[in-house]
Amino acid sequence: MSRARFRSIGKAMVIVVALDALAIAAYLQHPLFGELPQGGRLARIELSPNHADGSFRNQIETPMLTTDESQLSIMLSNTFGKKGNPRPPAAIPAVKTDIKALDVSQDLVVWLGHSSYYVQLGGQRILIDPVFSTNASPVPWTNTAFDGTSLYSAADMPPIDVLLISHDHYDHLDYPSILALQSLVKQVVVGLGVGAHFEAWGYDMRLVHEANWYETVAHTPLLQIVVTPARHFSGRTFTRDKSLWVGFALATPERRIFFSGDSGYAPHFAEIGQKYGPFDWVALDAGQYDPRWANVHMNPEQAAQAADDLRARAFTPGHAGRFSISPHEWDDPFKRIAAASQGRSYALWTPEIGRPVYLDGREQEFSPWWEAVHSNDLQKLAGDHER
Repeated sequence: MSRARFRSIGKAMVIVVALDALAIAAYLQHPLFGELPQGGRLARIELSPNHADGSFRNQIETPMLTTDESQLSIMLSNTFGKKGNPRPPAAIPAVKTDIKALDVSQDLVVWLGHSSYYVQLGGQRILIDPVFSTNASPVPWTNTAFDGTSLYSAADMPPIDVLLISHDHYDHLDYPSILALQSLVKQVVVGLGVGAHFEAWGYDMRLVHEANWYETVAHTPLLQIVVTPARHFSGRTFTRDKSLWVGFALATPERRIFFSGDSGYAPHFAEIGQKYGPFDWVALDAGQYDPRWANVHMNPEQAAQAADDLRARAFTPGHAGRFSISPHEWDDPFKRIAAASQGRSYALWTPEIGRPVYLDGREQEFSPWWEAVHSNDLQKLAGDHER
């Protein structure tokens, strides 16, 4: 090859790389990436005892990775390495409940898949970490939802008294969903710093409450919301831990429930159980675990122990069943949590997506619906449910 030809190819490659870099830089300006805290919001954050040296910290030491592998190596391994079935072989069984028609006086929960929940408690309608998009990633056509799990949209929701967001990762804070819900939402409760995203996306900041760990938000005289610790991290681009990751304890005179958000196992569960429990129902992070990041997500056995720590009467595993973020088998969380819950003090509730779960003590039965996905016997499962 002549030198002139070589130089021509080199220039073309430089142009291609430069254009790609410009395209990426332009895309990173998309509003879905949100905003970092600044001004008065940042000044308040800097006063938090959970904040030091420019970032939020966990209560106990929490290295992100528990391996010598680099994040690039892990990403390549997850993408190209040997793995089983992180996605189901058939559509997930689900129930399309008319949420707008539910009697608001009934305390209940509807799992919407992954970590999204519609809750009725104390006459209030509550929405937790809603992700109605069919992918949980800033990159289109990646991290797509399992077949059969995208039943709901913002159009299916009634007016929402309070929206709760545990942290700003894409599978919990979904930009299109937050925009679509704006006219329906009356109040928002988030961890410190997460309000920067809502402000950038046009929300009235008089409706957005940013709270630190163990702060109480009195939504109504009959509904108290406590923002609780979690063991995790935050960030939507290359900057981490500028906003706070949280869980939520909700209490009325009749009932107490808890939602962990994303969290590794830690002593905070026992502390929350002692301060605010016992809980009638808890939803805990029980999926997307891996030995390489064991500090920031619980495996099913740890989630079972956390439910006991919280003094839960009923436990529903979450962070599974709709998206695959870790390379474990898609149904591994459900199989392992069923085994780990044997002999525990709580009842394991494993509803299908969209099925109302009632908190008033009525008798309810839950079948291992994930087994039907393997057998493709979904008609039998539906028949059993109707009987």
